[in-house]
Amino acid sequence: MNITIIGGGNLGTAIASGLLKKKFCKAEEITITKRNPDTLASFKQMGITITSDNNAAVKNADVIILAVKPFQAKEVLEAIQHSYKSGNILLCSVVTGFLINQIKESVPSHISVVRAMPNTAIAIGESMTCLSTDTINADQKLYIENLFNQLGKVVFIQENLMDAATVLGACGIAYALRFIRANIQGGIEIGFDATTATLIASQTVKGAAELLIQTGHHPEQEIDKVTTPKGCTIAGLNEMEHQGFSSSLIKGLTVSYQKIGK
Repeated sequence: MNITIIGGGNLGTAIASGLLKKKFCKAEEITITKRNPDTLASFKQMGITITSDNNAAVKNADVIILAVKPFQAKEVLEAIQHSYKSGNILLCSVVTGFLINQIKESVPSHISVVRAMPNTAIAIGESMTCLSTDTINADQKLYIENLFNQLGKVVFIQENLMDAATVLGACGIAYALRFIRANIQGGIEIGFDATTATLIASQTVKGAAELLIQTGHHPEQEIDKVTTPKGCTIAGLNEMEHQGFSSSLIKGLTVSYQKIGK
C-alpha cells in the first residue's frame, strides 16, 4: 500500500515517523508533500519520497492522509481531484472541522473517506485517535484502524462527536499537562527540586492512566484504594473540590467545546 501524506508539518511527519518506527510500511512506500520540501531532508535520507507536487504524489497512492491547515483543505483537494489513480483509494483527513460531506464534494466518487482526530502524543506513538466514516469497506476500515493503532489507541465514533473528540482528546493534552505542571509547582513548594518533582508528577499521572486503561476500572475505584479514613489523601481531595477542582475542569471542557463550534 502506497501512502501519501499531503502536508509535511508536525502531524504529517509524526505519522510518517511512527509508521516507520513500528515497521507498518517501508520508507519507499511513503510520500510526503510540503511547499518547501528542503525542510524534510532528514526524511528523504530515510528513503521517503519528498515533493512539493501534490498531483504527482497522489498518482500512485492507495492511501492519502490529508494533514493540511483547515483553510487550505478544500483548495488542496480540488487541485488534485483529477490526479487519483482508479480503484479503491482511501482518503483519511486529520483536518479539524472538515466534514466528510465537505470532503466528498471535492473528491471523485471512487474515493472512500475517513476522518481521524489524533493528538500530539502521536509523536511518541501514544495518541488517542478518534476515527469516523460512513461508507468504507471492511478491509479499508481494518487497514485504517491498524494504521493508527501503530500510533496509540483508536476508537470509532459518530462524526457528530468529532468536535467533542477534539476537545477531550486533542485539547485534553494541554489540560492534562496543565494539571501536571500544577503538581510540579506544588511538589516544589513542599520540598522537591524541579527535576525530581517533574519525574514524580509525570510518572504518577502515567501510572494513574495505565491503571484505568489496563483494568477498565472507574477512577473512583482506584481513588478509594488510597483514601483512608482521616488520611492526607481525602483531606487534599476535599480541599481541591472546595476550591472548584472538578467543576473548573468540566467548565473548561464545555467552554472549549462551545468555542470550537463557532
